[in-house]
Parts: sequence; structure tokens; C-alpha cells
Amino acid sequence: MSRILLVDDDTELTDLLREYLTGDGFEVTVANDGGRGLELAQSHNFDALVLDVMLPVHNGFDLLRKLRKDAGPASRSLPVLMLTAKGDTVDRIVGLEMGADDYLPKPCNPRELAARLRAVLRRGRVEPENDGTLSSGPLRLLPSEHQGYWEDQPLSLTGAEFAVLKVLVQHAGEVVSKEILTETALGRKLMPYDRSIDVHVSNIRKKLSKQGASRDLIINIRGAGYMLTESKNG
Repeated sequence: MSRILLVDDDTELTDLLREYLTGDGFEVTVANDGGRGLELAQSHNFDALVLDVMLPVHNGFDLLRKLRKDAGPASRSLPVLMLTAKGDTVDRIVGLEMGADDYLPKPCNPRELAARLRAVLRRGRVEPENDGTLSSGPLRLLPSEHQGYWEDQPLSLTGAEFAVLKVLVQHAGEVVSKEILTETALGRKLMPYDRSIDVHVSNIRKKLSKQGASRDLIINIRGAGYMLTESKNG
């Protein structure tokens, strides 16, 4: 049974979501403020975090930043699904840039939330050891460890970033559309005005660049998608 931490100060919503998710096979723990949410996330082993943006004590962005930068390895890699105000693209982009794996606008449909959680959990699941190493030049991915390396230096990738990079490595030298990347890596359909893939690719580029990779390693083919070029140093 997957263990979910739900952090939202709307008690009516959390009661509704907990009831639905519990009936759908999840074990749900609720926190109604960012302070309690951070405490639980750092002291318990959850499989995923559902996080609202507007929270007392610590807002959702503060909590996410603390998890991704200040916490231990388990908290840094915890899959995070942000709940954002409907139509608020700024919150969505900021959340993704800070390391959220995906987002869902509020008010959210419990059934869709369950589906998004399953997609996030699938991405974070360690794959069988016989799923071999993927490589392109100095870039190497180990699906069995869910870990990426550039010239043997580890890359600190979120589950979504690893999934996106894996698809690009599997199709190195080919243009992969955002539709395919969204469906294959994020496990859902590309929505109108959806910039999730753009933000994940931007984060991947920054992390690779810090290890010495060329900024042109992943290029954007306007109107077509993204392509992983021949791996080389910056």
C-alpha cells in the first residue's frame, strides 16, 4: 500500500481526498500546515507528497525548497505533486522549477489525483536490475538505481527529470515531441498551455551544465519537441 502525505489547510478538501484515496488503496496521512507537513515528511517514509501552495507556517514552496535542498537523500527524492490555483500558471512553473514532479489545479477531481499519484509512483519505482544501463557519450543512466551520471559524477534528478532524460537518451539524435515526452515520462496527456516538460528539461540542462555538459546537449526544435544531441563536454 502506497503511503501518501497530504498537506493542505482546507480540512473539508483533505477529508474528501483522504476518504477517496483510502478507498482506492492508498494510506493517507494529513497535515494542515507547512510546519507539520515538513516535520512528517522528514521523520516518516512516505511514497509521495501532495502539497498545496498556500499554507500557514511554511507555504508549499518553502516546504518544497527545504525538502529538495536541506533534507536527507530520501526527502530530496520524494515524489511531489503540487496543488495549484486553477489557471495560475506562475505557481505551476515555480513549483516545477523548484523540483515538484507534477501539478494538479484546484479544485481537483479525486479520481484524477489518484491517477496522477499512480503515475508519479510508477516513475519513482526502481526497475529490475536486468534493465540495462543507458548511455550517450559521458551521460549514463542506471534505471535499476534510478540514478544518472555525467562523466561518473552523480546527477541529483527528481523522478520526473530522470524519466524525461531517460526517454531522450533512448531516442538520442531523434526529435521527441512534447506529447510523447508527457505521455511516456509523466504518464499523462499533454494539456493546453502545459509547460511541465519545458521546465523539467530546463532543470535537467542546469544540472548537467553544473557537471560540465554542453548547454546544447538537449536542444529545442521549435514546434517539434526536444532532442538529445551527441553527448559532449561544455
